[in-house]
Amino acid sequence: MTIKRITNTTEKQTITRFILEALPDWFGIPEAREEYIDGSKDNIFFCAYDEDKPVGFLYIKETGKDTAELAVMGVLKEYHRHGIGRALFEHAKNATKEAGYSFLQVKTVQMGRYEDYDNTNKFYLSLGFKEFEVFPTLWDEWNPCQVYVMSL
Repeated sequence: MTIKRITNTTEKQTITRFILEALPDWFGIPEAREEYIDGSKDNIFFCAYDEDKPVGFLYIKETGKDTAELAVMGVLKEYHRHGIGRALFEHAKNATKEAGYSFLQVKTVQMGRYEDYDNTNKFYLSLGFKEFEVFPTLWDEWNPCQVYVMSL
């Protein structure tokens, strides 16, 4: 497995589309998926490769002068639980520190709503994120938004 920082805009969008379209359980709303694809172009972006095949990615976006957000992460389902998400995160965390940010945040669906998202919550907690706040209707009432934060 190789992790690479990607800077080419077209390559970022191609990778993002490939991975997110393969993950309809998490990224099944076309409008939201297109926003993630479009948002990939101007942000800190890392991709995990199995030989030449992209199998996961994430990107970080600025949300304030001192704060960045893990905006989106996707790993092909057959590659889950192989350390790819953690490796992507470590690369991104280091790049976020080097860029001068003090805090990193991530948003997901609140624990206790859906099993797949409970696993996502547990993953973020295992990376060192701490619970910050829940916004019950930021997305909609069926998907309360859990915000996690960490100090860099």
